[in-house]
Amino acid sequence: MALLGGLLLLSPAARAQIEQDATPPTVTPAPVELSGTLAKVRASGSIALGYRESSVPFSFLSPRNEPVGYSVELCKALVTSIEDAINKSLTVRWVPVTAASRIDAVERGQIDLECGSTTNNLERQKRVAFSPTIFVSGTKLLVKKGSPIRSFRDLAGKRVAVTAGTTNEKTLHELNAKFKLGMAIVASSEHAEAFELVAKGQADAFATDDVLLYGLIAQRAAQADYVVLGDYLSYDPYGIMFRKDDPQLAKVVQEAFQILAQDGEIDRQYKRWFLRKLPTGSSIDLPMSAQLASIIEQLAVKPEK
Repeated sequence: MALLGGLLLLSPAARAQIEQDATPPTVTPAPVELSGTLAKVRASGSIALGYRESSVPFSFLSPRNEPVGYSVELCKALVTSIEDAINKSLTVRWVPVTAASRIDAVERGQIDLECGSTTNNLERQKRVAFSPTIFVSGTKLLVKKGSPIRSFRDLAGKRVAVTAGTTNEKTLHELNAKFKLGMAIVASSEHAEAFELVAKGQADAFATDDVLLYGLIAQRAAQADYVVLGDYLSYDPYGIMFRKDDPQLAKVVQEAFQILAQDGEIDRQYKRWFLRKLPTGSSIDLPMSAQLASIIEQLAVKPEK
């Protein structure tokens, strides 16, 4: 009775709080039904990851012929988050893609994540979705040391190698038309093939993202033979591609990258692939840009509830 009397003396709000605290916990609601990619991979027990053969150091084949690289490691971390989300372990199936085939492969469900060096832009967002930015790059030119080419304006009448299906290819065609340079633009299926055109004297320059040029030079230990020219011809933020209009997967990807940024894993993987020796024994030795560091710092900020 004394307890009852004490309760009656309390304010209505205080009594309501006590009654709420005394209410037995309810059963946690069943998880939302899976849809999209999460439903697909849970049903199949496997997930298909697209990789590139020569996008050093993002996604390339090691001497043991295994996909390795910065983007590959971030994709592996995403797979772990997807497994947690669906409460099931998954078998990873590696699928090679090219710059020209990668977007189609995502759209058609041939791969579930694309682990490469793909620029996130408005045109591509009409077809696919992207993770938060994992790297910031831009188009530059590679030439042999001693070449008279100093900028894109010196490409008039020259043969320029590009990789088919890249933003770099589009950039070169736009520059060619705008400045009436009369370039012969030669498209290859992979970065390594385009590099070889310059190496063999079949092209005067190779235009692609600067970090890929540094990676190809480092992979061949050819720093004494080639130079990357200084001016950026485009801006290219990279992301991991996945299917558009898949809100459950998009939520997993966003939350996974926030955790990777918060615990320093993105920074650790960057140092591993850009500052230390690659499996080939050489290093790109490219410190993280202030722009990318700022992007990761903002990504690590916990969203307000």
